[in-house]
Amino acid sequence: MKKNLICLIFLISPVTFAKHTIERVEPPFWWKGMNNTELQMMVYGESVAELIPEIEYDGIAVKRMVLVENRNYLFIYLDIGSDATPGEFTVQFKNNEDRMIDSIDYRLLPRKKDAALRKGYDNSDVVYLITPDRFANGDTRNDDIEGMKDKVNRGDKWGRHGGDIRGIINSLDYIADLGFTAIWLNPVLENNQPKASYHGYSTTDFFKVDPRFGTNSQYRELSGKARDKGIKIIMDMIMNHCGSEHWWMDDLPCDDWINNPDDFFITNHRRTTLRDPYASNYDRRHFIDGWFVPTMPDLNQKNPLLADYLIQNALWWIEYLNLAGIRMDTYSYSDMYFMKDWTCAVMNEYPDFNICGEEWSLNPAVLAYWQKGKENPDGYTSCLPGLLDFPLQNALKNALTEQKSWNAGMINLYEMLSNDFLYADPFKHVIFPDNHDMSRIFTQLNEDIGLFKLAITFFATMRGTPQFYYGTEILMSNTGDNSHGNIRSDFPGGWEDDEVNAFTNQGLTKAQREIRRFIKKLLNWRKTATAIHGGKLIHFVPVNGVYTYFRFNDEMKVMVILNKTANRQNVDLTRFSELLVKGATAKNIITGREITLNNNLTVDSKQPLILEIE
Repeated sequence: MKKNLICLIFLISPVTFAKHTIERVEPPFWWKGMNNTELQMMVYGESVAELIPEIEYDGIAVKRMVLVENRNYLFIYLDIGSDATPGEFTVQFKNNEDRMIDSIDYRLLPRKKDAALRKGYDNSDVVYLITPDRFANGDTRNDDIEGMKDKVNRGDKWGRHGGDIRGIINSLDYIADLGFTAIWLNPVLENNQPKASYHGYSTTDFFKVDPRFGTNSQYRELSGKARDKGIKIIMDMIMNHCGSEHWWMDDLPCDDWINNPDDFFITNHRRTTLRDPYASNYDRRHFIDGWFVPTMPDLNQKNPLLADYLIQNALWWIEYLNLAGIRMDTYSYSDMYFMKDWTCAVMNEYPDFNICGEEWSLNPAVLAYWQKGKENPDGYTSCLPGLLDFPLQNALKNALTEQKSWNAGMINLYEMLSNDFLYADPFKHVIFPDNHDMSRIFTQLNEDIGLFKLAITFFATMRGTPQFYYGTEILMSNTGDNSHGNIRSDFPGGWEDDEVNAFTNQGLTKAQREIRRFIKKLLNWRKTATAIHGGKLIHFVPVNGVYTYFRFNDEMKVMVILNKTANRQNVDLTRFSELLVKGATAKNIITGREITLNNNLTVDSKQPLILEIE
């Protein structure tokens, strides 16, 4: 596959086999009309490399074949010409005596109109992050599947609890009503691991939804029904590793398919070694080629066949599901030049698409290196639109929990945002108060509801695309137990026997109901707040624990004041004269009350104030 390769995408109906020699073909389908006309078919079966593929179909030709060490694999590269018509064709596999040994029926599908012009998520969206196993069980019949090792045990925080895609489909009205316009699902592809498989990050089949979550067609149903309600779908992908029980682990195509398959070591997780001018080769290699954990073999994307496979897999899911975005797990752990090829392949095929990469560093300079448009000293470039803004999340937590001093407290936020000059485009980042890998924000803020409201307001009105973890709207916490299994607790009401049902308000506390109303009001207002979507940002140095910033464009001006102190604060409005006209009228977007802005304004203790300036 050419390295400027574009969108490759597949459907997920099973391939039919005329004989039994060939066990698997990936991708199982393709589309006509992709920018890159080359398609890699990975064919697996006993001694399949001894066979010669033949195709008689107008516009499709075998361009080349690639053999590897393992004779049970054959990589076929097809050229799909502009004159090829969508339809079904047969690939015959013959021996040297021209006798047909096996065959497969393959389909070339028509692309939907304007498929390449699909719109990705952007700053007008608010993302709802879901861990599917822990959100809602919509179909108890798939809780346990014969032949799958990890069984449902809702009493085990590391076990599978039974949440599934059907549960999310059933909850779309709830999510839309809150004001969310995008859903990011933690991975739902097959994870047939012996234990702790619920999280989805140990893929054992890159083209198949785990049957305990549902089916490929249900995943596509979710995407379609979500779109009907104005909700986009963002898929969580992993290019760095697979699961130790992946089907190819028992019969690898070649020795370099996996990094260190016979003598693996765990990554040191030192992402800074990639940029550190003084880093040793030893440390750098132990970051890049180390396995994430023993059950997650490290994929070697420097292998060109694997690189093509992974790129095609991503494009397949985009086309099949009509995705609006990808969240790329452990972005910097994969080969950096592969990630350049991967991001450019996706964005060249879908120019209006969106991707965010996970680079869990608190140093914005480390994140900035990966973003499209960044001029790096070593000349490295990529097509990655944005990243998950971990530095800003950490600054927010510190700002709200540290005692105020000259260099602590709310100044953390001001100083961190001042580093935005490092980024090619900080407005492309995804911002968040927490996610599935860290303590919930209510816990991080010591279960202080006032500080919690400040955090929610900040992320809902700051530059970037905000993401909130499921249950944030009802103050879900993990105080006393910061294990992943507890952080990813069940959403109350997602199971029939739950005593508390957050979907219907049954059993919620007064504080939980109040916070949900607050978030619903804020996010639904945000849908039409164009100044928040793409407006400029000007902030002012915090004074007496009060941080103030403005978002504005030609149509709208919004003033946000965050008071973290235990006292009511009198804010001197004359400081903001470059943006405020004395006597201007403003509306509190939460209460709807109108006020006149003169010289001073009082802000309640531990309260946000969001004013739409008229």
